[in-house]
Amino acid sequence: MIEFEKNLEAALKAHDQSDDASHDLYHARRVKLAALDIAQRRGEGDEEVLIAAAYLHDLVNVPKNSPDRAKASKLSADAAEPILIELGVCAENIEKIKHAIEAHSFSAEIEPQTIEAKILQDADRLESLGAIGIARTFYIAKTMNSNLFHGGDLFASDRDLDDKTFGVDHFALKLLKLHKTMQTKEGREVARERTDYMIGFLKQLAAETGFTYPEGDDLWIEEEAPKVAS
Repeated sequence: MIEFEKNLEAALKAHDQSDDASHDLYHARRVKLAALDIAQRRGEGDEEVLIAAAYLHDLVNVPKNSPDRAKASKLSADAAEPILIELGVCAENIEKIKHAIEAHSFSAEIEPQTIEAKILQDADRLESLGAIGIARTFYIAKTMNSNLFHGGDLFASDRDLDDKTFGVDHFALKLLKLHKTMQTKEGREVARERTDYMIGFLKQLAAETGFTYPEGDDLWIEEEAPKVAS
């Protein structure tokens, strides 16, 4: 499997022509580790499928503000197929890998049908949470020429939330609710821990900027999530 991973990393490097540090080789490695951790805790999931899908899920990287963003996962799945064939992956696993890649994306809106697809989606979404999630949020805000936050109305008390203009607004619009979208119980547990960490960051940011964290505002609290089937 070590040789398999080396070949996948080489393929990713050969195809990655972008300078997006939020979807680079290290992102793929973290997604792989998270996916294998979830699979181990569950006691299910094909290791070859998970490793290949983790490395190749962003093979074609379309910018977040591109009108073609929703096509990225399908393009990545298609680009992955010849690589997987060359590496000798069986046809059945290639189809599983392609489905996991296609279904991992928010914008594609494809329901994951296999345990590997569910695990990959969870592992990739965990990258948007916790310390990594905070770092990525502000990195992406910079790449989109957004402000870090609204200095006069940090938590949008008297304005509409706008995460295309203010990075911190993305927490309320998406990140604090992300744990509810997890497909596995194990992914949900990690997501809630990382969400708590982000809430702590927002409270500290409020203290340092003279604001009060809006505990009673549903937009800024960690909502109780529906149960996920084991």
